[in-house]
Amino acid sequence: MARLGIDRDFLLDFARLDKPVREKVTDTFAKFERATHAGVHLEKIVNARDDRLRTIRIDQFWRGVVLAPDDGDLFTLLKVLPHDDAYHWAQRRRVSVNAATGRIEIRDSVALDQTLPELARWASRAAEVRRLLAGVDDATLRRLGVDDQTLAFARALTDVAQLEAARAFLPDSQWSVLYGLAAGMTPEEVWADLAAATSTSGGERRPAVTDGATAGRARFDPDDVTAAVRRSQDRVVLVSGPAELLSMLSHPFDLWRVFLHPVQNKVAFGHYRGPARVTGGPGTGKTVVALHRARHLAVGGEGPVLLTTFTRALTSTIEASLALLAEEVEIRDRITVLTVDQVANRIYREAHGNPPLLAGSDETLLWQQILAEHGLPLRDRFVADEWRQVILGHGITDIAGYQAASRAGRGQALTAGQRARVWTVIEAFQARLREQGVVTYAMVCAEATRLLQAGAVRPDLFGAHAPRVPVPRGGRRPFRHVVVDEAQDLSPVQWRLLRAVVGPDENDLFLAGDAHQRIYGNRVTLREHGIVVTGRASRLTINYRTTAEILAWSLGMLRDERINDLDGGLDSIAGYRSELRGRRPVLVAAPTPSDELKGLVDVIRRWLDEGIDSAEIGVAARRNTLVDEAVAALGDAGIIARALSKPKLKGRRGAAPVRPVAVGSMHGMKGLEFRCLAVVGVSEGIVPAHGSVTPADEDPYAHTQDLQQERCALFVACTRAREQLYVSWSGTPSPFLAAVR
Repeated sequence: MARLGIDRDFLLDFARLDKPVREKVTDTFAKFERATHAGVHLEKIVNARDDRLRTIRIDQFWRGVVLAPDDGDLFTLLKVLPHDDAYHWAQRRRVSVNAATGRIEIRDSVALDQTLPELARWASRAAEVRRLLAGVDDATLRRLGVDDQTLAFARALTDVAQLEAARAFLPDSQWSVLYGLAAGMTPEEVWADLAAATSTSGGERRPAVTDGATAGRARFDPDDVTAAVRRSQDRVVLVSGPAELLSMLSHPFDLWRVFLHPVQNKVAFGHYRGPARVTGGPGTGKTVVALHRARHLAVGGEGPVLLTTFTRALTSTIEASLALLAEEVEIRDRITVLTVDQVANRIYREAHGNPPLLAGSDETLLWQQILAEHGLPLRDRFVADEWRQVILGHGITDIAGYQAASRAGRGQALTAGQRARVWTVIEAFQARLREQGVVTYAMVCAEATRLLQAGAVRPDLFGAHAPRVPVPRGGRRPFRHVVVDEAQDLSPVQWRLLRAVVGPDENDLFLAGDAHQRIYGNRVTLREHGIVVTGRASRLTINYRTTAEILAWSLGMLRDERINDLDGGLDSIAGYRSELRGRRPVLVAAPTPSDELKGLVDVIRRWLDEGIDSAEIGVAARRNTLVDEAVAALGDAGIIARALSKPKLKGRRGAAPVRPVAVGSMHGMKGLEFRCLAVVGVSEGIVPAHGSVTPADEDPYAHTQDLQQERCALFVACTRAREQLYVSWSGTPSPFLAAVR
C-alpha cells in the first residue's frame, strides 16, 4: 500500500493555492494510500535529470511532482504547479542522499551545470585571485557531505558573493558547509552546526559523528532514497492515512511554520552560557525559533520551561503552534505558557490569598487628581511612566534611590528638585491606591519580583517537576529556562520579574523580538536588569511569510527611523528580504469615509470570488470605532465579519463552523497573519492618532517617540499580509504614506 510524505516547502506552496485547486489536490492525494503505482498514473518525465521524479495529474491545468523511489512504497510530494511549470521544475532537479547526514537533498542541477563554466572562466582570467576555499582539502569537504557536483562548483569559487548567489540552487546543507568554511569556521565547528541543523523534529541528535575529523565515516547508501526520506523529519512529514492528510492540509501554513530553516535551527538548538537573543523583521520566524527553543530545552530535561509573551491572544496562538510541535505529553507538560502578567498574578495570589483588585481605567483619573492637588507642572502620562519605567522598573524604594537612578531613554531631564517633587506625587498616588485597596498591573509585577527575590515563592508553584541536573547557580526558582516571544513590548518591571523567576545560569533566558514592531511605550535597556546578551545575539533576515513587494513597501515607512534595540544601541532594517514574489500593495484614495467602506466591501468580495477563504482575510484599522463600522459595512453586504475583540461567532448545532472575516485594531493584529489584508482609515488625523501623540511644544522627545510608536503600529498591521495588501484612506492620506506612495 502506497504511503505519502509531504515536503516542507510544498506546505507553503499549498497554502498559497486558490481554494478550488487546494480541494483538488486534497482529493487526489487522499486516494493515494489506496492506489497502486499504476493506479495513480505517475508519469515519467522526458529529459529528466532524475528518473525518480514523476508527475501526477491534479486536473487539466495542474500537476503534482512526486519523488518515487526505485523500490518500496514511500512516495514524497514535492510540488504542485501549472502543467508546464511542473515539468520544467522536475526536469532541472536531482534528488540525492547527503553522505554525511543521511538526509535527502534537492538541487537545481541545470543551474549548477550552467554556472560552473562561467565561474571557471572567471577564475582562470583572474589567476592572481585566491580561490575561496583553497585552504580546505577535498577529503574534508567530502567528509562534511559535499558531493562531486558541488565540489567542482566549490573549487571554482573566488568570492563569497558567488556563493551567496548559489544558495538558490545548491542543496541547503552543502551550501551551509561551504558558507561556514568560507567564513573561517573550522571543519569541527561546521560539523557541529550541521549536526544541529539536521536534528530530528523532536530535537534529538542522530547518533553518528561528533566532529569534523570523523564526519562521514559512517556513510549512508546514496541510492536508498526511502531511508533518507525517513531520516528527513526536519523537512518531510510522513502521513499515516487519509484522515491525517486531510487534517494537515486543512491548516498547511500552521504546520509549515513548525519547520526550521538552517539559520533558525542553529539559533534554536544552540547552547548559551547566559541569556541569548534573536531579532528579526516580521515573518523571519522568530516565534517558530522560540517554540523550538522551548521544546528543545524541555527535551533536555534540565528543568521546567516558561514560554511567555505579552498578551493572552498571543499565548493562545503559541499554545496552538506548540501542540503541533510537542505532541508527547511528557514533553508538553514541562512547558508552561503564560503571559508575564499571568505569572505575576499567580505569585501574588499565592502569597496574599486573593487575586489583586486592579485599579483599571481609574488609574489615569487618579494621576490627574494627584498632580492637580500638588500643582506639579508635568503631564500625567509622563509621571505615570516615570513611576512604572524608572521606579518600579528598577525596584526603587526611597528618594535616595530615585535621585541616583539612571533615567536613560526617558527624554525629558529632571533636576534634583524636580525629582523630589515627582517622588512626593508618586508617594501620594501610592497612598491613595492603598486607601482604595487596589493595585495596578505594574505593582503586581513588582510585588511578585520582591517575593521571588526574598525566596518566598514555592519552586513548584507552577506545577514544575524537579530537574534532573544540579540546582542552578541562582538557587531553586519556579523555572529553569524562560523563553520570551515579542520581547520588544515588555516593560522594565516585567523584565525584572523574568530575571527573578529564573536563576542566572547557562541557557536561562532566550529572547525573541523585533524593535521595529514595538507598538507600546516601553523603553528598556536589558543590561540594567541583569540580562546581558553580548556575544549571544543573532539576527534573522529572511522573511518566509510576506511577499517581497509587501515587505519592501512596508519597510519604506521605517527607513529613516532610529529604532532602539533594547540594549542601548540602534536596530537596523538593512538586509531584511523575502524570496517570495507576488502583487504590489494596492493603495486607494476615497473622497469620503462612506466611499472608503464601499471600496473595502468591493475588495473583500473580490478576494472571496478568487477562492480566498474568509478566515484567511483580515481588516485592520487604527480606531475601534472604525473597526465596528467595517464589521457593519461588511455585514450589510452579506459578508460575515467579526471584530477580534468580540467573542467568536457560534453557528447552529451540527452546522459547519462560522469562518468570518477578522476585523481588528492595528494593535490587535499583533502576532496574527492573513493571506489577504485590508488596512483602512489610513488618513491624516487618524494615523497617527492625535490623542496618542504628545504635542511637540510640550515635550519634543515624547512627541518623536509617540510618532515612532504610531508608525510602527501601521508597519505591524501591513506586514500581517502574506500575499495581498490593500491600503485605503479618505480625504488626505496619513503623512506616514508620503515615503511609500
